[in-house]
Amino acid sequence: MTVREKIEALRAAMQVNGVSAYVVPGNDPHASEYMASHWFEMQWLSGFQGESGTVVVTMDKALLWTDSRYYLQAGIELKDSGIELMRESDIDCPSIPTWLAEHVQGVVGVNPEMFSVNQFGEWKEKIALKSVDLIKDLWTDNRPPIPQDKLYSYSADFSGETVESKLARMRAKMDKANANANAPYALIISALDEIAWLLNIRGNDVEYNPVVISYVVLEADKCTLFIDANKLDAPAQNYLDFNGITVQPYEAVFDYIRSLEGTVFYDGARVNEALFEAITKAKAKAIKSSILVDKAKKNAVELEGERIAMRQDGVALTRFFKWLEESAFTNGQTQTEWTLMEKLHEFRLMGENFIEESFGTIAGYQGNGAIVHYSATPEHCAVVRPEGMLLLDSGGQYLDGTTDITRTMWLGGRKPEQAKRDYTYVLKGHIALARARFPRGTRGNQLDALAKQFMWEAGVTYGHGTGHGVGHFLGCHEGPQNVRTDNNPTPLEVGHILSDEPGIYRTDKWGIRTENLITVIPAKRTAEATTEDEWYAFETLTLCFYDTSLIEMSMMTEDEIDWLNAYHVRVYKELAPLLNADERAFLARKCAAIEKEERP
Repeated sequence: MTVREKIEALRAAMQVNGVSAYVVPGNDPHASEYMASHWFEMQWLSGFQGESGTVVVTMDKALLWTDSRYYLQAGIELKDSGIELMRESDIDCPSIPTWLAEHVQGVVGVNPEMFSVNQFGEWKEKIALKSVDLIKDLWTDNRPPIPQDKLYSYSADFSGETVESKLARMRAKMDKANANANAPYALIISALDEIAWLLNIRGNDVEYNPVVISYVVLEADKCTLFIDANKLDAPAQNYLDFNGITVQPYEAVFDYIRSLEGTVFYDGARVNEALFEAITKAKAKAIKSSILVDKAKKNAVELEGERIAMRQDGVALTRFFKWLEESAFTNGQTQTEWTLMEKLHEFRLMGENFIEESFGTIAGYQGNGAIVHYSATPEHCAVVRPEGMLLLDSGGQYLDGTTDITRTMWLGGRKPEQAKRDYTYVLKGHIALARARFPRGTRGNQLDALAKQFMWEAGVTYGHGTGHGVGHFLGCHEGPQNVRTDNNPTPLEVGHILSDEPGIYRTDKWGIRTENLITVIPAKRTAEATTEDEWYAFETLTLCFYDTSLIEMSMMTEDEIDWLNAYHVRVYKELAPLLNADERAFLARKCAAIEKEERP
């Protein structure tokens, strides 16, 4: 069917089910950032392939809300579809429930599996909602099945804590939250990364995320994993049996929840409305997921694993940039953004314990680098020449940990002075955040301006967050911590891993972003301290050189150059033993100290 035909079929189903509008969000039942293609309902209906979007269909209109990252893409993909683009990042764009309240008389249908309890409740305050799945019976041809990849155990040698210990920790917290100590209780866990962390399991169900599609219900004396039996081979079943984990079919979770009594705990931001509606006998009690909080604070084993992964990643990037500079364009070879992505993947594959990328690599040449979430394909990618600017944002999933790094490199030719100033504004902000000292209790939004201060002075800024949380051999993006302007109440804690990635983007010219991963560590109190506060700082985990040829030295301070030189000394020291002689010589040149005469 064409997009127009799909929308007409949906309208017919809407009439049968008595709804005046139907909403199809780009979500899955597990509140995932990255989803299995089985749940690409928004993409199937609209033809828009962006990762973020929501379609609203009424009897006479069809609209798609998406943010500024996808305006250009949506404008192209929605052409002739009959779907109107709603630019949700624009200040005058109404929210979906506001628009529905103003334009729709009657009931709005939604699939409750695709809405969190919190979002469903917020919408219900403004509009009449009906829980109904209308896409299931429409999308019958060529719908991808739920993945059947095998579950595998993740050793405590990598995770740093046994399943027994994690379950005991969660049960202790539930015991404390349970008002009636004699009554039964249960905790619903639906976020895939939380399940993977809690049970020390991993899988291949979602691209870039080593998770397993499943649900968990944790009780005082039982832990039940709801999963397709085809995903369990003998080693996986033995692992679950050894850890006392009961298995039931994936879809059985709803009936199981209906049978529960006592108190059922759930996180309304991560549990879907359909699971909540299944709580019929028990008392439902909302709590913030303690797994989310505990998972974000990496233990010593996880942090050491991250350092190992960073060395492997740094080696791959060193080899890639050496190839790019010395071999990529020899003998008349043609390179594209896509071939660069493939070559970087080849180098990462050489790394010990490498599993897959942690997200789709962004290789943005010249103006494409200014598209923040640019995505090249074999069919649609720019030819890369040995001149101009390349933004490369990539990462790897290793058994040891997860990496995410952005470097912006000058490939050759005359450097515009504006490009050097932009690069230096970004680098100065990047260093300022990396060098931050702050008292315990500080939130990420309180540090955000450190990365923006220099570009703000020049009247420049960027729209994306400065830093996101990062998982340990899990999602490249995780919460609850971040560094951005939003008023996130979560204080930064020792063991949190975040990105440090300010940027400047000039349409049709270039994009410049510099990103390392950093982790929160204790800092010594200074002699001048006036309080007994605990102080924190950041340790930089990422190991890769910067393009110093793009730095406008007159804008740099002595302290910033000293930091840069010290970082490059460390990069060389940690990576050199893993490289051959030619690679070491290349890295030595790139990590060469900025000498006194080069300084301002």
